[in-house]
Amino acid sequence: MTYEEYLDEVTTLIFEKYDIPENDAVKIVMAAQDKEFFVPHDKSAKLRNIDQAHKDAKTLFEAAGVKSTAKSAAKPAVRTSASTAAKPAANVAAKPASKSASRPAARPATGGTPKPAVKTPK
Repeated sequence: MTYEEYLDEVTTLIFEKYDIPENDAVKIVMAAQDKEFFVPHDKSAKLRNIDQAHKDAKTLFEAAGVKSTAKSAAKPAVRTSASTAAKPAANVAAKPASKSASRPAARPATGGTPKPAVKTPK
């Protein structure tokens, strides 16, 4: 992949894996560019691959110190105990749906639906 495609991939991975705003992911990658983090990637195509992109996304995200809003990142470890195993299935099914289930889908990254061009008479 090209250098530009690689930067896009790293940005997308930060955005998707760590559930942070896309603008923040772009800022993280741009700051890394300013600090010449990607100079070796520009010089060697061998460093521009998907596996390296995952590693770099993690490295940059952790170095940025941004709080992830990803649910998987904030979940506590699953505990298995006699009390949780003994819960009847009816109690689990009777729980109301979470608030997130009723939320509308996220807006596209482009800022919304593009509006058709309208020509105004002069």
